[in-house]
Amino acid sequence: MKDSQKRQTMNKQPSRNRKSVGRFLFYIFLGVFILIVGRFSYISIGKKVQNVNLSRQAQKLYTANETLKAKRGTIYDANGQAIAEDTSVYSIYVVLDKRQVSTSGQKLYATNKEKIATVLAKNLPISRKKVLKILNPSKKNTFQVEFGTAGQNISLMTKQKIQAAHLSGVNFVQQEARLYPNGVFASHLIGLAQSTTNKSGTTKLTGTMGIEQAFNQQLTGTNGSQKIKKDMYGYQLPGTKQKYKKAKNGDNVYTTLDTRLQTLLETEMSSVQSQVHAKSMNAVLMNAKTGAILAATQRPTFNASTKSGLSQIWRDTLVQDAYEPGSTMKIFTLASSINSGNYNGNAMYQSGKYRIGTQTVPDWNTSGWGTITYNKGFALSSNVAMAHLEQQMGAKTWRKYINRFRFLKSTKSGLPGELTGSIAFERPIEQADTAFGQGIQVTVFQMLQALTSVSNNGTMMKPYVISKVVDPNTNKTVKKYSPTEVGKPISATTAKKVRQHMEDVVYKSYGIGSDYKMAGERVAVKTGTAQISNGSGYLNGDNNYLYSVAAMVPASHPKYVMYITMKQPTLGSKTATKLLASIMKPVMARALQEDTQTKQTTSTKMPSVVGQSATSATTKLTKANTQVTTLGTGSKVTKQSVAAGTTLYYDERVFLTTSGAVSMPSLTGWSKGDVVKLAQLEGLKLTVSGDGYVTKQSIKTGTTLSANDTLTVTLKQNK
Repeated sequence: MKDSQKRQTMNKQPSRNRKSVGRFLFYIFLGVFILIVGRFSYISIGKKVQNVNLSRQAQKLYTANETLKAKRGTIYDANGQAIAEDTSVYSIYVVLDKRQVSTSGQKLYATNKEKIATVLAKNLPISRKKVLKILNPSKKNTFQVEFGTAGQNISLMTKQKIQAAHLSGVNFVQQEARLYPNGVFASHLIGLAQSTTNKSGTTKLTGTMGIEQAFNQQLTGTNGSQKIKKDMYGYQLPGTKQKYKKAKNGDNVYTTLDTRLQTLLETEMSSVQSQVHAKSMNAVLMNAKTGAILAATQRPTFNASTKSGLSQIWRDTLVQDAYEPGSTMKIFTLASSINSGNYNGNAMYQSGKYRIGTQTVPDWNTSGWGTITYNKGFALSSNVAMAHLEQQMGAKTWRKYINRFRFLKSTKSGLPGELTGSIAFERPIEQADTAFGQGIQVTVFQMLQALTSVSNNGTMMKPYVISKVVDPNTNKTVKKYSPTEVGKPISATTAKKVRQHMEDVVYKSYGIGSDYKMAGERVAVKTGTAQISNGSGYLNGDNNYLYSVAAMVPASHPKYVMYITMKQPTLGSKTATKLLASIMKPVMARALQEDTQTKQTTSTKMPSVVGQSATSATTKLTKANTQVTTLGTGSKVTKQSVAAGTTLYYDERVFLTTSGAVSMPSLTGWSKGDVVKLAQLEGLKLTVSGDGYVTKQSIKTGTTLSANDTLTVTLKQNK
């Protein structure tokens, strides 16, 4: 081959190579392009990538889903004052990570740990030294720190005090909580609602004891939701609709409790408990005709606001404790004997001791009072007299009446954990023992229920503490609780005779209940002193008894029944009857006073005074026996605190709002509920110490009020 031909052949070779490479690259790019187009086509048609629906993801990205929290229902007293209601508390945390800086360069981490420690130690239950230790963890690169229980359940007021120090890196998380404005107030009966977190991480308030637990389903609301489609800037997209589901707040529960009577009962119980340190105490005031519980408490108790004392006892001892009642059981033995036609009060018997087989029934005064009548035996609380009455009736008849009084059965109170009691009733000595309250175990609610048969002329009423349940979304009553008759164990004649014998306990010269006399009213009473079982026998000593009293006032036509128990007190030089009377008499007297006042205003309804002159509205409401407080300097009423048509109770405080600046009124003698209402109306931050009625206030009378002013009041119980 010639040289020229060789050179041509060599020159063509790179050209062919370039063409081959070009074709190869072309086909690769073509394949990639087809792949991409195919992939995008697949995605655009199927809208899925790796089983992820892109359409849905995009909607999620630009759709704001917000949960609308439902409010837990409020628990009210009989007059519509809140006993338990929703509020917010806060948890605190401090960011330590120095990389946390805002877009404007502001430092969002702790820059002054010394100052943080000083402020937190001042406002939280934690030492400055401990705060500094937490703020300087041994582990490097810690993002944030918290402060355990000391940094939880912080009130709005405390949060605002900490925020006022302008501490960099200090943050708060809001949590829902339950507010119990009255502190120690029928605490075990009302119960607690506490935050719980479910598997999905949602927190809600759940009742854990008392009414909060029993009515948890009704009190718990249903959360709502809203969905809004937004653009990348957070604005709702035009042409899209907002999906909205309204939150349904929980039902409100109204109790039969009277705040004024409850507050007084708590004060008197605390006074006695501080003197004798009883192992346990119970006290209940009940409407004698209906069974409505007007006031009820126990010791030990706890402050529902602070949880102080809660660790001492969780049980609601009104229904969750069964005990031997002792001599108050003699009321029902006497009633059964009279009603069955076996009682002869003037017949005589030998007191002191009575043998049944090989066993002996002793009187509390073992030497006795000689040969006395059964009438006198009841007034002296003779065990021997009751043993005789049981044997005269016969065990079968006595057991029939135990059943008729509905002992050993639940009262169906609806409260959690109610017991039914027990009885030992095989041998003759056991049957006799039950006649004076030994060998039979009862609950406080069972005793109250049985007592209504005596106070209500033979008709026995179920004790109840809830009056109604109201749907706040519609303001309709969804459930109403009315007085409920549960039997007629005895006749009206028998009931009246039993009350006359109970009067003898107080007014006969030999009666042992003279400490219970009340000025201006006849009182029917039966006292009780029960031995306490240790499992195999009974404990000895003056401090090892359960002392009790059942009282009915007025004796001839009872309006109120009160039942008090006091277990294992350290009496010292004091007597149990004087101590129990110091609780019973002031509470009964206040109840009778309220009853008289209520009758004067039974038909008085709150008128509508909005738009009227403040002067004429005040005159009209003062004539209706209310206390009127006018807020503002305007001449016309713009708002009233009590809704028109609401029944007014005697001496109720009504707030009338007018225009203009509001001056602080004199709060001396005000109730806690009235002060709380004022704080709510004017947006004041309120701190209350003590119980009862206002004796001191931090803001002077006449000072112009502003929202968020802090008001501190001191309360003391007036006797």
